Amino acid sequence: GVPHFVHVVDPMRKALRLAGSEGGALIKAAMPGRVIRVLVEPGQSVAKGEPILVLEAMKMENEIKAPREGSVARVAVSPGDLVDARSLLVELS
Repeated sequence: GVPHFVHVVDPMRKALRLAGSEGGALIKAAMPGRVIRVLVEPGQSVAKGEPILVLEAMKMENEIKAPREGSVARVAVSPGDLVDARSLLVELS
C-alpha cells in the first residue's frame, strides 16, 4: 500500500545525450565503439546539433552531433578506429 516512484533510464539514450552535452570544445565518446564515418574535416564550421561522425556501439550506429556552434579544430579519429569510452573524437574551436 506504499506508492513508489520509478524513473526508467535507457542507457543508450543517456550515453548519446552525454556525448552531445559536453558543452565545451572537446567531443568525446560516451561508450566504446568503432568509428564508421567522419562527417567533418578540420576548418569546417558546424552548427549546434549538426552530425559530426557516426559511431557503432552495441551493434547500433549512433550519430554524434555538435554540442554547440564552432569550427572543427581537429579530428582525432578516422573511419575504422576503435575508441574507448571518453576518448577524444573531435575538437571544436
